[in-house]
Amino acid sequence: MLNLISQLIFARSEFKKGFSGVTEEEGSQRLMPDNSIGWIVGHLAWHEQYYWLTRAQGKILIPELIDQVGFGKPASSPPLKKMISYWEIITHNADDYLFRMKESDLLENMVVKGKELPFNMGTMISRVIYHYWYHNGEMQALRQLMGHSDLPEFVSDDIETIGSYYLD
Repeated sequence: MLNLISQLIFARSEFKKGFSGVTEEEGSQRLMPDNSIGWIVGHLAWHEQYYWLTRAQGKILIPELIDQVGFGKPASSPPLKKMISYWEIITHNADDYLFRMKESDLLENMVVKGKELPFNMGTMISRVIYHYWYHNGEMQALRQLMGHSDLPEFVSDDIETIGSYYLD
């Protein structure tokens, strides 16, 4: 597996720790001006679906993500459990595509409906990784405001295993 894909897997694992222990009620709670944790989880599912399934393969597994948590859509507070389920389905299906990538693919620009995108695959993967870290921080701030203590430490010691760097 490419190191950049390993970094995505690590970002996802840290993100998952970020919503572990959040109740359904807390996951739907919106503390203004931020979105709910359920929205955040669904939004990352939407992003991965948009890049690795829709753009890359022409698939839309969960259409409701587009209007409910897609970029630029109105704020919502979807059920956390449902969004976690969607996120797991999407990331599992995205992995089938991502795990087949070769190092040379990272410099290629994705072609969508016959039109080449202006950025390469490596940049797209990096954008998703950074998107995870952005929203992970947001989730932790929301959890603090909800009174949660003993939150996960970021970046965890898993960086020495799951997230360790290596040359491709």
